[in-house]
Amino acid sequence: MASKDLGNRSVMHSTTRQTRSRTLLGLNISAEEPHKPEISYKAEQSSQTQAASLKQLPSNLKAHDTKLRKRDQALLKRKQQWLREYDLDIPQSFAKHKISVDATLVFAQEEAGTAVCISAEGLLLTCSHCVAESEQDLSENKTYWLLFRSGSVVAAKCIAWDEKRDLALLQITAAQLYLPTAKFPFALIHDAAPRVGARIVCVGHPGSEDLEASQPGIKTNYDVLHVSTGVYHGCAEEQDVQDNLEIGALMHDAWTYWGHSGAPLLCWKSGRIIGLHSSWDDQTGMRRGIALQAIQKFLALHGTATGTEETQECSATLAG
Repeated sequence: MASKDLGNRSVMHSTTRQTRSRTLLGLNISAEEPHKPEISYKAEQSSQTQAASLKQLPSNLKAHDTKLRKRDQALLKRKQQWLREYDLDIPQSFAKHKISVDATLVFAQEEAGTAVCISAEGLLLTCSHCVAESEQDLSENKTYWLLFRSGSVVAAKCIAWDEKRDLALLQITAAQLYLPTAKFPFALIHDAAPRVGARIVCVGHPGSEDLEASQPGIKTNYDVLHVSTGVYHGCAEEQDVQDNLEIGALMHDAWTYWGHSGAPLLCWKSGRIIGLHSSWDDQTGMRRGIALQAIQKFLALHGTATGTEETQECSATLAG
């Protein structure tokens, strides 16, 4: 069985793809149907247009600003308070890549996950199952609320969603502490997959409820954002790296928990994104994720321009 790491709930899927594929036949991207787009969903409004119309959010965000349910609004506030009060335990030798940690975001809602900013204009990359369980659940009008590592809140819209690759793009449309000249902190995407055995860093949002406890409601007391280290184990030989519908093709052993879906997997040496965590194999304990090749293909299909090293160096971050 494969488990996808959602916020505070488990979603179990059989690793036998045929079973689940039948239930989602109308949503799958099939090589036998070339007329279907490779990206399941793409917003009509471009990311450039949405970024240009960025709005400023009040510093003290109220429920009437977010339109969140009372419980989710309170959760947003608690996460924000934690992020503002506590520092992350970043390995000293990785501290030079701190901007990649600063570029990580947590979803405000309880049943969500993690995301990472990949451009100074506020383009966010995450797993598709963090955004919606099916294409029917998507809407250009739906707003997603997330928090940067600094605690700054942003609102975002989904602009591309690919169930097969388990990838989604969000565009920030509103932000706290935003100035016209400010740029969002972002992580660079690696140009090539690392060698098997390479050290990696995972920055993710572990869920607050212990789903392995004998009774519901037991809290984990995990940090809102957690930095773990591990090793890259390559990709499953029998699996197409572009197909992560049932379980991610990438393999790694950095610690993760429910809520880590969408967490960036970063190269230890460069701090660049080499994949996203998405799931795990509960038969072996191996963590699974979305491989770099799938991310590159997804972004190419979307025509997305990610940040460069030059813009990363000169960007004014929201890290505070």
